[in-house]
Amino acid sequence: MTTTAIRNGFCGAIGNTPLIRLTTLSEATGCEILGKAEFLNPGGSVKDRAALGIIEDAERRGLLKPGGTIVEGTAGNTGIGLTLVANAKGYHCVIVIPNDQSEEKINLLRAMGAKVRPVCPAPYREPGNYNKIAARLAEELPGAFWANQFDNRANAEFHYRTTGPELWEQTNGEITGFATAVGTGGTLNGVARFLKERNAAITTMCADPMGAAMWSWFRHGHLDIDDGDSVAEGIGQGRVTKNVEGSPIDDAVRVPDRIMIELIYHLLEHEGLLLGTSTGINVAGALKTALKGGKGQVIATVLCDDAQRYLSRLFNSAWLRENNLLPERWGLQRILDEINGLD
Repeated sequence: MTTTAIRNGFCGAIGNTPLIRLTTLSEATGCEILGKAEFLNPGGSVKDRAALGIIEDAERRGLLKPGGTIVEGTAGNTGIGLTLVANAKGYHCVIVIPNDQSEEKINLLRAMGAKVRPVCPAPYREPGNYNKIAARLAEELPGAFWANQFDNRANAEFHYRTTGPELWEQTNGEITGFATAVGTGGTLNGVARFLKERNAAITTMCADPMGAAMWSWFRHGHLDIDDGDSVAEGIGQGRVTKNVEGSPIDDAVRVPDRIMIELIYHLLEHEGLLLGTSTGINVAGALKTALKGGKGQVIATVLCDDAQRYLSRLFNSAWLRENNLLPERWGLQRILDEINGLD
């Protein structure tokens, strides 16, 4: 038996995910388009990393005691990661989630043992925002710790210590570009900082869904442009979180839902990858980086989670039709042409 191949429990299985070459996209662009397979984390998403990083940091700082309760406001995947890490470490978990998120994620959280409190969606500035409700709840519950994924820098630091170094090693230091969207900002910040320290010439790209303001922030230094809307879950930020602050980002692109959907279906039907909405935005960002920089680049992005958590939406023809998002199977060349025209 090879002991080096054995991971130490659930927490030990987080990270060190494979880097997948997206063959059709690589061949079409003349670049290496690589996807970090974060959907292969044991909890099924990139948010397992933030969950583990935040909990371990709280333990080191004495903020989380044995048998304590972790409280968080989340669109789903961080809650799943927190609940499973909590189970593995002997904690309880209370999750406050907007009730417009997919039924699959809410049901998963309950099945995993979390106490789930769905709430009506509300902007961050309002007291009814799910994140602010979670903060108040943590103050009320004895022995509770608020994970605060958006403004807890342990999130970005974990990506700086793990995801960034993994990408550098997996590409033998040949990576020339990295693109991802912003949910909390932890992945973008941690990875971008690590890669820029290794090679300042690496291009870092923020891919933003419509209705978010990170494109506006990185391009223009303000949050004024947040027009449009998106069905993407778990990404799309309207404020500069503590995890976004200090991110060394070179460029940003806004990606409409139509392109996101066409890419999701392309990845399924031509790459065999069943992936969620945030991945469609991320891959569009990687392709924009490839098209702007020309052939010969090595560009990585994040394959955040699989689409089984969105089946009632992404692969439900009635829901897609209602949102004017039935896939038209544009073909890869049209997808690339549309992305090339994005600002």
